[in-house]
Amino acid sequence: MDAEKLWEVSTGRGIKVAVVDSGVSVTPSLKGRVRAGKDVTGLSGGALDDYDGHGTTMAELIVGSGRGGGLKGLAPGAEVVSFRTTLDGAKGNQESDSAEAIRAAADSDAQIISMSISDDLMYTAEQEAAEYAASKGKLMFAGVGNDAQKKNYIGYPAAYPHVTGVSAADKNGKVAKFSEFGKYVDLAAPGVDFPRWCDATFRAYCDDGGGGTSSATALASASAALIWAKHPDWTANQVLRVLIDTASRSWPKDKPSDYLGYGLVRPSWHLLKGKGRPGPADVDPISGKKTPGVGTSPSASPKEPSAPASEPPEKAADSKPAASVSTAQSDDDDKRLWIVVGGAAAAVVVGGAAFALVRNRRST
Repeated sequence: MDAEKLWEVSTGRGIKVAVVDSGVSVTPSLKGRVRAGKDVTGLSGGALDDYDGHGTTMAELIVGSGRGGGLKGLAPGAEVVSFRTTLDGAKGNQESDSAEAIRAAADSDAQIISMSISDDLMYTAEQEAAEYAASKGKLMFAGVGNDAQKKNYIGYPAAYPHVTGVSAADKNGKVAKFSEFGKYVDLAAPGVDFPRWCDATFRAYCDDGGGGTSSATALASASAALIWAKHPDWTANQVLRVLIDTASRSWPKDKPSDYLGYGLVRPSWHLLKGKGRPGPADVDPISGKKTPGVGTSPSASPKEPSAPASEPPEKAADSKPAASVSTAQSDDDDKRLWIVVGGAAAAVVVGGAAFALVRNRRST
């Protein structure tokens, strides 16, 4: 992404990202960048008390400053709003909890809802909550799931209408082996080999090949924040359309892949090269249908100036091209995606193939 130059144009300032997850604890990397939304779990603690470590990792990938050896996020000028819900293994009602958390996020001032959660069951209440969030003008991202090698279930909330399903790519240029596939995959982002908080003690990161479509979802959400900060008068439809237009792919845009969707997110192609057009404000770029009640930005903020952030991010490592695999790359010289993690950089390209018959909300 050439993050150093990217941050001179946009850091995500003025954009709030609702993180629906296990809660977000305020680490040194997140100090001043996260606030409490709502806790719907009934567990001890609150929205700023992560019982698992997962939500905090996602928040750092989005807005982390990198302080204290923490993760540096892709949109360090944005703000995270934490909505704590029930994940697998935690006591509570996962169906009602997730629906309540999504509705609470929809009623907040967050423009983007990042859901690094996935289940193989479709819940009516959860789907209705997603529809409600869409009617409020929110841009939603969700991981498609990590069980492709076993049963490749259809992952929800990613498969609901108006939710952008995100798949994961590995550092060797292939779609991650675990990443679910099907017609509900809309975009792809890096999702392998990220450090992560091991547990709720927050003593150290695990460097064990962590990641998943959860991490990919966080990075897709951060990419949207970068673009929306530059164009605060845009709607969710317009931000998503530009992400789709500028995604890295070698196949026609009107024939999205069942495993990479419209391609690998790369906001730099819009912010640095001026590629991608917003199009109509009230038309879903995936379904091609009008979105009732959506015509204005949910929470317009002052436009981000074309100047370095007040706290310039640390310089990324010198870029080196990654090996290209299959046909996921296009557009001549931009064949790399750089994600800065704690001052280091990693190059990612994507490829591979898969197919499954699932719901089709695409216009093609």
